[in-house]
Amino acid sequence: MTVVKVETQTDRSAQVAQVIAEPKSAVLHRHLHHSFLSLARGQGSNLILQDGRKIFDASGGAAVACIGHGDGRVVKAAMKQMSEVAYCATIFYTTNVCEELCQFLVNSTRGHMARAYIVNSGSEAMEAAMKLARQYFLEKSPPEPRRTRFISRDQSYHGITIGSLSMGGHKYRREKFQPLLLDNVSRVSPCFPYRNQYRGESDQQYVDRLAAELDEEFQRVGGDTVCAFVAEPVVGAALGCVSAVPGYFKAMQAVCDKYGALLIFDEVMSGMGRTGTLHAWEQEGVVPDIQTIGKCLGGGYQPVAGVLANHRVMDAFEKGTATFVHGHTYQGHPVGCAAALEVQRIIKEENLIQNVDKMGCLLSQLLRQRIGNHPNVGDIRGRGLFWGIEFVADKATGTPFPAQAHVAMEISEMGLAEMYSIAVYPGSGTVDGANGDHIILSPPYNVSAEDMRFIADTVARLIEDFFADRAGA
Repeated sequence: MTVVKVETQTDRSAQVAQVIAEPKSAVLHRHLHHSFLSLARGQGSNLILQDGRKIFDASGGAAVACIGHGDGRVVKAAMKQMSEVAYCATIFYTTNVCEELCQFLVNSTRGHMARAYIVNSGSEAMEAAMKLARQYFLEKSPPEPRRTRFISRDQSYHGITIGSLSMGGHKYRREKFQPLLLDNVSRVSPCFPYRNQYRGESDQQYVDRLAAELDEEFQRVGGDTVCAFVAEPVVGAALGCVSAVPGYFKAMQAVCDKYGALLIFDEVMSGMGRTGTLHAWEQEGVVPDIQTIGKCLGGGYQPVAGVLANHRVMDAFEKGTATFVHGHTYQGHPVGCAAALEVQRIIKEENLIQNVDKMGCLLSQLLRQRIGNHPNVGDIRGRGLFWGIEFVADKATGTPFPAQAHVAMEISEMGLAEMYSIAVYPGSGTVDGANGDHIILSPPYNVSAEDMRFIADTVARLIEDFFADRAGA
């Protein structure tokens, strides 16, 4: 005889009570129903979980941890500053450590930049850059108050606040907030040779085509209404470490000069040594008017980012009101400045940027050897220690996986499993803002050749296993 259990109201109430009694995180996480791994500490290139398991941080988080984790020298510098003065109200005061950091940054540009402005995140830096560009045209003589517009690029990412999100072209991040975004930003095509350069089209022809597109956009919106053209020298999260073809940025700068607009480089992800030179623009043969920096400025030891402005921009301010109408409670934060200054001292004294170039060449070679011919690897690209791997459903046609397949995220999550224990950074919307997947590898600057072999071998095994499991599902 079969006994059927009838669920009563009492049973249901008990179940609800049990769910309520279960401990829940009070954190508004990125996903409310996901169980996040809990970190205990970081040590060098490794992240160590509460259960003691080590994960090799091959992405430095979001390309942040440029000298690895747990460096006692940075901790000591930050603690020393905290014990002296932890906060500075910049409306009245300055600190030696902020002055030193800004002087270091200006000096690092070999005289091209005039001043630096220190904030706490890349999004804040882009907001400041936008306002700086707008105010420049009010300060210059004669002023140009009609300039209120910006031109950026599709499939770009410049930050998550309303202004910086308006500047970017990342569809997924924008779509829910589209009604709130600024309507004075328009976009042109990115320089994305793997996807957009025609077969048989030379680099120069491709550059000419993109320059003509930018010129047409200036004409469409009115050349005398544009403050600046904004671009990442190496596109990070949105496209997966895409460099421009030779001559591209010189051509873009020429179009900006034609219409009297500024050139703004977003180097929050690709700058401060990540791509093989301290400033990514050093490899492009151009100098931007305004530059944002961030992640590898402080290496994750403190929230810190910044803006650099060249003499053209600063001369207008000095001859004008001499006042930047912008400010944050925590701008020029002394502890953030101390951490950043120590990170930059370590990078310089240990010649880590030279190591970035050397180890980056090795990583590129190893990745191409191991997975260059994999049927689901469409492209391997990057500079320095900033490498992207784009995945495709069909190698011959470059057809991407659909967005709902979540390929990049699933590969990244699989990498955290004990049999791989490696962290890579996922990206989606690579092809058109919705479809397409890539992962980013951006390890610390002080990695060794042995580390490069481990990363290449482990990532290759991860990719091979993922697609083998997918094919067998």
